[in-house]
Amino acid sequence: MKIKVLIVDDSALIRSVMSEIINSQPDMEVVGVAPDPLVARELIKQTNPDVLTLDVEMPKMDGLDFLEKLMRLRPMPVVMVSSLTERGSEITMRALELGAVDFVTKPKISIQAGMREYTELITDKIRAASKARVRARTLPQPGADGQQGQTQLPQLRNPLTSSEKLIIIGASTGGTEAIREFLMQMPSDCPGILITQHMPEGFTRSFAKRLDSLCKISVQEAAGNERVLPGHAYIAPGHSHLYLTRSGANYMTKIDQAEPVNRHRPSVDVLFRSAAQCAGKNAVGVILTGMGKDGAAGMLEMKGAGAYNFAQDEASCVVFGMPREAIAIGAAHEVGALQALPGMVLGYLAAHGMRALRV
Repeated sequence: MKIKVLIVDDSALIRSVMSEIINSQPDMEVVGVAPDPLVARELIKQTNPDVLTLDVEMPKMDGLDFLEKLMRLRPMPVVMVSSLTERGSEITMRALELGAVDFVTKPKISIQAGMREYTELITDKIRAASKARVRARTLPQPGADGQQGQTQLPQLRNPLTSSEKLIIIGASTGGTEAIREFLMQMPSDCPGILITQHMPEGFTRSFAKRLDSLCKISVQEAAGNERVLPGHAYIAPGHSHLYLTRSGANYMTKIDQAEPVNRHRPSVDVLFRSAAQCAGKNAVGVILTGMGKDGAAGMLEMKGAGAYNFAQDEASCVVFGMPREAIAIGAAHEVGALQALPGMVLGYLAAHGMRALRV
């Protein structure tokens, strides 16, 4: 059975190029194209697609308005097609919050040639979306209490543990929302957090700004050479790998544009390996929803260096790829639902934080 794709875009050129890319694949086919959401609504009823590709900015009905209605009335896998602009990235972040599985960016120049170069990226994301678990979402509110309606999270008994312990997170498809849910439950005195999320250049800054407005902790895009502080999270920029390094007694960030690893830059394996080398038993690894196996080998190195690792379970993942690979090779000590992981990590830190300080 081929993956049935419906393309919604107001650009005839994009519709044509996307159709050519998708129909060239043996496992997928375009079942319809629509210039706006109103036409798309009828085609969804007629064609019952497996995946929808949706332009962010369109006439007649904004892409976000359409997505919100779609996820409320007929949840289905949606891949957003976004422009590489600040406005485009902010809208895309909102789309992911509303339930879009993933996004691709339109090339800035030579759209036709550029989209053809994106063939592998576009088709990989459509394949991942076709397997995704889609849930209706509601937008988080700035200042919302991440613990509302949940069991009280464990408290860190000694805030001094925060200066030595670190939380190291990796994610891909579905990860922007998983990271948001995790960070919104982190207390302001939690250990420093380093994050690699597969995301293009230009989008990580908007992602960090959005998280910073929602969380008790401070969240920023890593610039490199920053001291890793408690109550702060540092997100790998979309153009560079993020590493953990040391300068004397301090943990520091480092970024560089070395070759992609596992086809990704930033790569989760790069971050996890640096944490294994620099932090050892002071690191807590967390691998979240994502396609592929990036992070599994690095997490195993963290385990070998004495780190304690957590993986998101299949039922709560959008795509159970990266956690499955880590679990399969024995890299994870514990597996839990996304909603439970913050409490599991804080519980481990509360129980084991003092041990590392005496090393």
